[in-house]
Amino acid sequence: MIEPLAQHHRVLAPDLRGFGASTRTADGLDAATLSADIEGLLDEQPATIVALDAGVPPAFLLGLRRPDLVTRLILIEGTLGALPGAEDFFAAGPPWWFGFHAVTGLAETVLAGHEAEYVGWFYDQGTRDRGVRPDVRAAIEKAFAEPDALRCALGFYRALPVTVQQIAEAVRRNRLTVPTTAIGAAPVGRALENQLHPITDDLTSHLIPDCGHIVPLDRPQELLTAMNLDCPSLSQ
Repeated sequence: MIEPLAQHHRVLAPDLRGFGASTRTADGLDAATLSADIEGLLDEQPATIVALDAGVPPAFLLGLRRPDLVTRLILIEGTLGALPGAEDFFAAGPPWWFGFHAVTGLAETVLAGHEAEYVGWFYDQGTRDRGVRPDVRAAIEKAFAEPDALRCALGFYRALPVTVQQIAEAVRRNRLTVPTTAIGAAPVGRALENQLHPITDDLTSHLIPDCGHIVPLDRPQELLTAMNLDCPSLSQ
C-alpha cells in the first residue's frame, strides 16, 4: 500500500513494538502504550491514522486521547475489546488462537522451528487461500524466524485483558469526535462498525466483499478505494 499512497502523502509505516523490525520486547503491548508509541512517532504533526487488526485498539485510543493529532481515523478488520456490537462475531467465543497464544511460554515452545508454517497458515486464511506474493511471504517468514520474534508477537494477546479495560475506561470518559472510517471484510465484517456507531460522531463504513482478514494483501485496490485518500490506483 505504501507506494501508491506515497505519491501524494508522506507515509509512516511502523511495526508495532516487538514486531517485525522493531526492537524486541514482549512488554508494553497493551493498547494505551502502543497508542503512546504512535503519538511519539507523529511528533505533534496531525495525520490520518490507518490501522489493521492489532493496530485498531491503539489507533482508536489515540483518536480518543489526541483528536488534535488525528485528522482522520481508518480502522480495518479489528475489534474494540468488550464494547457492545461485536456479539455476533464472538458468539462462539474468541477465535481458537487467542487462548493458545495467551498462555505464557506455550505457543513459542510448541512452535519452535515451525514459525514459518504456523504464521503462513494465518496469511493463507487471511487471503481466503489466494495466498501472498513470494517476496512478501519470504519477508514474513524471515521476520518471525528471528530470535524471540514469536514470543514478542504473542505478547499482544497476553496484554489483551489490560487493553479491554483501557478501552472500556476510555469510552466512559470520551466520545470519538474525529472523522472515522470502519472497513470490514471476513471474518470481522460489520462488528467494528457496530462497536463504533454508538460512540462516534462522524462514522462511515465499508464492507469489502469476497475479501479475507488481511485486506491490504488480499484486496489492495478495493482497500485504496474504500479509504478514499488522494492516491492513484495500483495499476497506474
